[in-house]
Amino acid sequence: MAKIALFLSALDGGGAERVMLYLGRGFAERGHEVDLVLAKPVGPLLSEIPESVNLVNLNKKRLVNSIPDLIGYLKQQQPVALLSALEDANVIALWSRYFAKVSTHIAVSVHNTMSQESQNATTFKRRFAPYLARWFYPMADTIITVSQGAAEDLLEMGFDRNKVKTIYNPVILPEFFQKIEEPLNHPWFTPGEPPVILGVGRLEKQKDFETLIRAFALVCQKFPAKLMILGEGGDRSKLEALIEELKLTQLVDLPGFVSNPYRFMARAHLFVLSSLFEGLPTALIEAMAAGTRVVSTNCKSGPAEILNYGEYGRLVPIGDVEKMAIAIEDSLKNPIASDILKQRGAEFSLAKSADEYLRVMGVF
Repeated sequence: MAKIALFLSALDGGGAERVMLYLGRGFAERGHEVDLVLAKPVGPLLSEIPESVNLVNLNKKRLVNSIPDLIGYLKQQQPVALLSALEDANVIALWSRYFAKVSTHIAVSVHNTMSQESQNATTFKRRFAPYLARWFYPMADTIITVSQGAAEDLLEMGFDRNKVKTIYNPVILPEFFQKIEEPLNHPWFTPGEPPVILGVGRLEKQKDFETLIRAFALVCQKFPAKLMILGEGGDRSKLEALIEELKLTQLVDLPGFVSNPYRFMARAHLFVLSSLFEGLPTALIEAMAAGTRVVSTNCKSGPAEILNYGEYGRLVPIGDVEKMAIAIEDSLKNPIASDILKQRGAEFSLAKSADEYLRVMGVF
């Protein structure tokens, strides 16, 4: 049994944080002792920490202030490996290992296409992230990307090919299939109601829900349909204003963050990913595993790999309202068999991903 540490700033409701919780569970199931080290114990996913994972709370308001305590943790516990996620936490993990002077294998994970994330960033910190990565990621033993497209992006930025590894996210857990069967008491999903088109993700620029809403406005001129977008974020007021402007208030719902989006996916007629960029969009895989047909932008990176370049769902150019509307209409008319989609989604399993992470981190 080896001690493995996972390091995050907090447990916000994003895909990267959820993936880290899944991996912690997967490592523990293989007999390893797993510590989840959080700079601050906040976020909607706190309640989802697996019982088999130990919570180490550094209790710092600012991530950078966690460095002394993380150094102390590494010196005292000396985990065989530490896996971190998201740019800020990755840099803090690397600095801490450097000052702790321990032999812990540090693996930093990249969950988005870094160049695209920087170009579309709305804050200086995110725009500056590639420079921090170039300076400090070479200190890592392994740089793990969640798609081949994200890996190629790093290689184009000059990263060491020998350090960059691609491992698809652990998306589908055994209980996923139980969660999609949980009751859903929402009037839109009762028999006889129009088909529901679903989007899932943070309400922010990256997800480009504006394009999805505008495409839906074209679709519902021809088909009776409704649009639901699950998630929360800073663009809520902007999206609500657009919905009102397009006179869609009775047809579009923004319920906010929900702890079990899978039951919505299983009952929706179509899932649409409208992102400008991704790493490996877990919601797209989850929707397929639930048997729901999908449409996605052909953004960097992940969707084309997941859909095998259009075999399992339509791919459309980013930001193209008309082509997205056409793809939605076509997918509603000509659905792919749900069994085929379920089989493809099931390939992104926790067992397969956890084994790959352990292998590249040198934990056997």
